[in-house]
Amino acid sequence: MDNTTNSLNWFEIPAIDIDRSKKFYEAIFGIEMEDNVMEGAKMAFFPWAQGSGKATGALVQGENHKPSMEGTIVYLNANPSMDNVIDKVEEEGGKVLVPKMSIGEHGHIAFIMDTEGNNIGIHSIE
Repeated sequence: MDNTTNSLNWFEIPAIDIDRSKKFYEAIFGIEMEDNVMEGAKMAFFPWAQGSGKATGALVQGENHKPSMEGTIVYLNANPSMDNVIDKVEEEGGKVLVPKMSIGEHGHIAFIMDTEGNNIGIHSIE
């Protein structure tokens, strides 16, 4: 890794119930996620374009994936403004842990708990 490459190239968000988790993320972000099974784990992929060089990831329900409020935090892109995303979190079964707050010239962040019990960061420019 160096300063010309992404420091992140893949992430996985653990799920207990992949269908519930997928429904939550599709609803709050207004996206469609693609289902897959790899090495016995059920997965739902966030939107991506092969060869774009942009990092992406998936929801994963599997033996080695346990939801947690502790550890690494993934920040999901809610550009241009997270307001629409945050407004849907609780109605879709999640919880807003830290409401939208400014991080100065870097935009805004918020923290939510998803339907599986994961602590997830949300980031947007506005």
